[in-house]
Amino acid sequence: MTNHPAEKIAVRDLKVDGPFWGALKRDLLLSYRRKSDLINPLIFFLMVATLFPLGVSPDSVFLAEVAPGVVWVAALLATLLSMDSLFRSDFEDGTLEQLLLSPQPLFMVVLAKVLAHWMLTGLPLTLMAPLLGVMLFLPADGMSGLVLSLLLGTPTLSLVGAIGAALTVGLRKGGVLISLLVLPLYIPVLIFGTASIQAALTGLPVGGYMAILGAMLALGLIMAPLAISAALRISVSG
Repeated sequence: MTNHPAEKIAVRDLKVDGPFWGALKRDLLLSYRRKSDLINPLIFFLMVATLFPLGVSPDSVFLAEVAPGVVWVAALLATLLSMDSLFRSDFEDGTLEQLLLSPQPLFMVVLAKVLAHWMLTGLPLTLMAPLLGVMLFLPADGMSGLVLSLLLGTPTLSLVGAIGAALTVGLRKGGVLISLLVLPLYIPVLIFGTASIQAALTGLPVGGYMAILGAMLALGLIMAPLAISAALRISVSG
């Protein structure tokens, strides 16, 4: 598949704007042109939360109990849905090889691409989460915990998912393999994200859960770009 010439990255653009800001601006611009990539995760997120009461039970008490888990699982799956395309277009048009061969630090470019993915997927999901919480009868006491846990947890999901996307970028159908690779790594984020909301609902302090989610995010910001860079070099060279 041949992309529009305007979609191809030029290494000189990274030199002008810097590797981080140049890659971030480019990915945001390309995603704006491909509006389906922006809308699909949000529609999936909304569909999961909407269909769950129809398939299980519309009882408000039951839905209030399971709302934290439903919202978090829906956010996790919606993030995973968009991971396969993170490096795919760059790999197909040769941009990824240019990035690997350029003198620009791959660490910063990778971090910018993950940030762009979170801004276009994780952040909108976080902003939409209170609406889904209301639909699932989540009490008002849990709304702050819901938003804060997603703000800290969804960037970690993007960082971990990008490792799987980098490892499978050279495969034709890597979506299922990405799921198998990263879902086990998503479990701790899911556990502490839902636990923080449950703690907020019961009046318990949520600072410990948020600290753990923040520690996971800090570790991901340091380690994940290194792992992603190494995975991209392995996938392209292989």
